[in-house]
Amino acid sequence: MHLLAAQPGLIDDGSEAVDLGQTPGDIVILSAADSEIAALAAAQERLAANDPQVPRIRLANLMKLGHNMSVDLYLDAVIDGAKLVIVRLLGGRGYWPYGVEQITARCRACNIQLAWLPGDDHPDAELTTLSTTPPDAAHRLWQYCVQGGPANARSFLQFAASLIGGDTDWREPAPLMRAGLYWPGQDDPDLTDLPARADRPRAAIIFYRALTQAANTAVIDALIDALDNCGLNPLPIYAASLKDPVAAEITRELLRVAPPDVILNATGFALSSPGAETAKTPFDDSDCPILQVVFSGGGEEAWRDGTRGLSARDIAMNVALPEVDGRILTRAVSFKGKARRNALVEADIVEYQPVAD
Repeated sequence: MHLLAAQPGLIDDGSEAVDLGQTPGDIVILSAADSEIAALAAAQERLAANDPQVPRIRLANLMKLGHNMSVDLYLDAVIDGAKLVIVRLLGGRGYWPYGVEQITARCRACNIQLAWLPGDDHPDAELTTLSTTPPDAAHRLWQYCVQGGPANARSFLQFAASLIGGDTDWREPAPLMRAGLYWPGQDDPDLTDLPARADRPRAAIIFYRALTQAANTAVIDALIDALDNCGLNPLPIYAASLKDPVAAEITRELLRVAPPDVILNATGFALSSPGAETAKTPFDDSDCPILQVVFSGGGEEAWRDGTRGLSARDIAMNVALPEVDGRILTRAVSFKGKARRNALVEADIVEYQPVAD
């Protein structure tokens, strides 16, 4: 059996034994969601900037630990030195049986606190029984993940720190609205928190709530800056989905209170069906052009080097279907970036990267 060193920028499916190259940390967090890892890494960076004495956090995608030997190595190299291990597991114990068995046994043998959390918003009684943290503590950690967003990510880490004796000012999990306003560096802003630029044309940016949940908003921040530099007044609005009645109504009301002169829509699919009567949308009362901007699910390098343009999936989600609702196609403004190494948490981070031009 040979062992590979995990390389940033490469996708590992767990079929080979790998060494993730991490050193021990006080708190080890494993998740199968790159977006969750990115959100927690961003939260740790913000906390560490204000307090250099925060606990050492190690983050890893458990899908890289699919090989049994990878699990064994990670136990010896990282988990043995932890005070608290948190694993968010989608699919339950049967999805990762060897990892569940070995991590549970090692944490119990070494008196390391352990919290197994469901990877979705449904409780998992079996995972609860495997945890050694108090049930209410595991539930609270789970709810931070379910709600998502930068504030909950920070409170997740602060509460985790309190479980190992840290004196931290954590807050209870805060529900993230189905739709709402976004502004860089602010939690739950309202219209009064956005810059007052009444003399400028207003450009609404509509994007998925999932990006806010994961703190994967670099492309939104870049759009805000670009529109501002062009003399427009950005109005960023996140929505769970324009098909979600609650999210749609909140979006409609925000656009009514702050009427846009142009809408940049970054949500995919369509509300109408081809050949059928046009469906109602949250934009119906906005008398302005609606431009479709594309957040590509592929990589920029492959797009630039290829001759076919966007992938079939991107074209279906972001071109063909939005045109059914009458959107005006523009272009891809971001791509999924290669994994980059975050030295603070010793993890590979994958997120949307804006295209500067």
